[in-house]
Amino acid sequence: MTAQQPQQAPYVPQPDPVRGAAVKAADRAHVFHSWSAQELIDPLAVAGARGSYFWDYEGRRYLDFTSGLVFTNIGYQHPKVVAAIQEQAASLTTFAPAFAIEARSEAARRIAERTPGDLDKIFFTNGGAEAVENAVRMARVHTKRPKVLSAYRSYHGATAAAINLTGDPRRWANDQGSAGTVHFWAPFLYRTAFYAANEAEECERALQHLADTIAYEGPSTIAAIVLESVPGTAGIMVPPVGYLRGVRELCDQYGIVFVLDEVMAGFGRTGRWFAAEHFDVVPDLLTFAKGVNSGYVPLGGVAIGGRIADTFARTPYPGGLTYSGHPLACAAAVATIDVMEEEGIVEGAERLGREVVEPALRDLAARHPSVGEVRGLGMFWALELVRDRETREPLTPYNASGEAAAPMAAFAAEAKKHGLWPFVNMNRTHVVPPLNVTEAELKEGFAALDAALGVADGFVG
Repeated sequence: MTAQQPQQAPYVPQPDPVRGAAVKAADRAHVFHSWSAQELIDPLAVAGARGSYFWDYEGRRYLDFTSGLVFTNIGYQHPKVVAAIQEQAASLTTFAPAFAIEARSEAARRIAERTPGDLDKIFFTNGGAEAVENAVRMARVHTKRPKVLSAYRSYHGATAAAINLTGDPRRWANDQGSAGTVHFWAPFLYRTAFYAANEAEECERALQHLADTIAYEGPSTIAAIVLESVPGTAGIMVPPVGYLRGVRELCDQYGIVFVLDEVMAGFGRTGRWFAAEHFDVVPDLLTFAKGVNSGYVPLGGVAIGGRIADTFARTPYPGGLTYSGHPLACAAAVATIDVMEEEGIVEGAERLGREVVEPALRDLAARHPSVGEVRGLGMFWALELVRDRETREPLTPYNASGEAAAPMAAFAAEAKKHGLWPFVNMNRTHVVPPLNVTEAELKEGFAALDAALGVADGFVG
């Protein structure tokens, strides 16, 4: 049984447009936004957030189907986590990473208790990109090999090595920073690169493709294979049964370090503490961030298996961060894990996904010709939007901008008009609300999606 989620009192936003205008003016004058042409954006000025909602200074409230950037797994402003941060700030706000600090030690212990297999050592970072960066460094030092393999249709972060590992267009302008990165096709039956007719064929052919890539790149040159357990930003493509175990076997065969990126999929998002549990596989290194403390204070890390940990038992690890294991972030992680246990949030995410989200999304797909595919698990879902179900032509072209991106822009605008803030990437919308969203809130969101998909339908044919 899962515990009943305590409900915070509903909050009625109070409009304050003068303050909102000042916030917006300061942002436009001084804030440099990521992934953006600065003069072409119009960021919403946010006045506050609570639970599954946030609101602007005009008093408009939005149901957040993005969880920020898929990190507010327990929603905004959970009182127990806010209190834990306040308590830690009152006793020890910060301290250097070379010391043993209670919040840091306790966070590491609780994370290690929940990671699969022998991933019992935790190296803390400030976020997911740094976690991937350090996992790659560990693999290269451990193996004394230069190359790292990663998949197209992936995102691993925006630091030097992480962005080169990334398999989406954000990599293109940054592709000079890290030598030795090789990309390959991971399985994705809906847009198969292998002419597969079913999941079993897709799995078999994707593994053969990876084996061939390893052979032609030279197994003795490959330090690591880095994969998202379930790719997130790139489309929430759940791998077929047997694929990750097959990758594990290839890594074991050639002495390659297997790195699973759980920055987005971890900490309950898929209905398990870590998505690797769905596939009965244990990597050598596992990266995490986001949901570890619901993004309340920046925190990420690498969970390290025994073989890699042994390498650094008497050999110094050549890396570190000033704020590694920051006490405020670690206190937030301890409190978040406690909340997730006490309120049965991981189990609740699995149940809501199976009993509420999937049936509702499949019903929407049956009624809207713009929906080409529904896929996901737990509270981690994607709708692939298309112009033609038969040809599977995307609603917008790959990496579209300007007029070519208009259909998805119209979809998003309609969703917002109905009080839903959607996650939109290329020709997809992702359904990734907080894990403790209520059934009533989900139904509210699906009604808004219904209206927005009606707009998308207008571009079909």
